[in-house]
Amino acid sequence: MANRVLVVDDEKLIVKGIRFSLEQEGMEVDCAYDGGEAVRLAKQNDYSVILLDLMLPVLDGLEVCQQIREFSDVPIIMLTAKSDDMDKILGLEYGADDYVTKPFNILEVKARIKAILRRNSKTKEKAEEKSHRLRVRELEMDTESRRVFRNGQEVDLTAKEFDLLELLLTHPGKVYSREQLLNIVWGFEYPGDVRTVDVHVRRLREKIEANPSDPRYVYTKWGVGYFYKD
Repeated sequence: MANRVLVVDDEKLIVKGIRFSLEQEGMEVDCAYDGGEAVRLAKQNDYSVILLDLMLPVLDGLEVCQQIREFSDVPIIMLTAKSDDMDKILGLEYGADDYVTKPFNILEVKARIKAILRRNSKTKEKAEEKSHRLRVRELEMDTESRRVFRNGQEVDLTAKEFDLLELLLTHPGKVYSREQLLNIVWGFEYPGDVRTVDVHVRRLREKIEANPSDPRYVYTKWGVGYFYKD
């Protein structure tokens, strides 16, 4: 998925130049020319980075930064025509992550953006590595303690039912044949037949589905196998 950037500046030529340069890097770019529009777009969309000018009509950059921080932790790089250290300090105190002083070199702006994206990517990867909780609709699965909860109530699953559910939930959209499930969950050396899978799916549905005949977690692909879809 391409990184999406919001560029906020009332100088349209600057916005045009930044947009062109970032799109050349494969990024998606939205533009806003006043503070009110910037807040509205930030509420509506999921951005990787926001480039935010300090001096804006309607709401200035500090007000925009402060309002965005009430609902989002998206990285914000302040653009300021002032070289006064106090403006930079204020920007950081209002929630900005970095700042660039005008006139700037577009290469510097791109370098700052890429640095933030790399840092956020590493942080996300570490968080995902540490996370052992999987939430899907009303279900919560703790892969470390091997416990499953539905609407806050623990569901008593067998080891194979847990393994089967974990495999499907962590690979949404992937259809597994009965033979594949038998090999992955039970092991290649398991002497049983594919009907074992059907029995476990039926029991699993009875435990986790509000209506087992109209499942929301374990779907059947007729003639193929089973899958989960978002």
